[in-house]
Amino acid sequence: MPIRQTLSKPEIQLSYLEWNQGQEPLLLLHGLADHALVWSSLGDYLAADYHIVALDMRGHGESSKPEKDYRFESAIADLEALMDKLGWASTHVVAHSWSGKLACIWARQHPERLRSMILVDPIFIWKMPSLFKLTFPLLYRVLSFLKTMGPFASYEEAEQQARQLTEYQGWSPLQQQVFQAGIEQKQDGSWGSKFTIAARDRIFEEVIQIPGLTVPIHTPALFVQPEKGVNRQDWQLKPYKTYLKNLRLCKVPGNHWPFLSQPEAFNQTVEAFLKENK
Repeated sequence: MPIRQTLSKPEIQLSYLEWNQGQEPLLLLHGLADHALVWSSLGDYLAADYHIVALDMRGHGESSKPEKDYRFESAIADLEALMDKLGWASTHVVAHSWSGKLACIWARQHPERLRSMILVDPIFIWKMPSLFKLTFPLLYRVLSFLKTMGPFASYEEAEQQARQLTEYQGWSPLQQQVFQAGIEQKQDGSWGSKFTIAARDRIFEEVIQIPGLTVPIHTPALFVQPEKGVNRQDWQLKPYKTYLKNLRLCKVPGNHWPFLSQPEAFNQTVEAFLKENK
């Protein structure tokens, strides 16, 4: 079982889960509106061979939730501060969805920090046209992972909504645990996500302004492509194939959250790639 730990920086506190059994460093980065516990199956599966850390990114989970500063630059500084605390010069990285873009930017800026990276159905890799911001209100309504933000009148109402979403399709014990850890009762008695509106808005603004891939990157990379994920067309894969010079693609069963919907196949895929890149 992982241990909940805290990294205290002058301006923020970051909460993370740590499986400290193996030696090889492995950092797990969740997607937008999620939290570290989404990696619990993978962490348990790999714990004997790796020193694993799964972070609640700023604005998520049990970490601090500032009103401002959700820049990629600040998120990368968080990760490197955590690595410094752990004594890691470099690490393997598994990054899902939005954090897949973050991992690419990190590999571009500080390639010496990443031994390899596994991009799990990443999104928003390009710089977006500024007009895209006008569609944010619509985007907030249709993106399934934002539909549990609330507010909800009761926990039961929030759970009923969650059970209808792709992320929790099947409602396994793992999915139920992840949902329960990501929701809380607010001061007014309503229920909603621990992920904040300020974080949502600032992260989307940053995603628009900063391109993810601009120069060749030689870090060993695996693109995990779920059968029912968001990356199903060749044009979506083209930027990764163009800029990631040491890239492998692997299809896995499941949806955008294969580590929740099909964890066994996902875990084995990650294990095989990491063994090749030790």
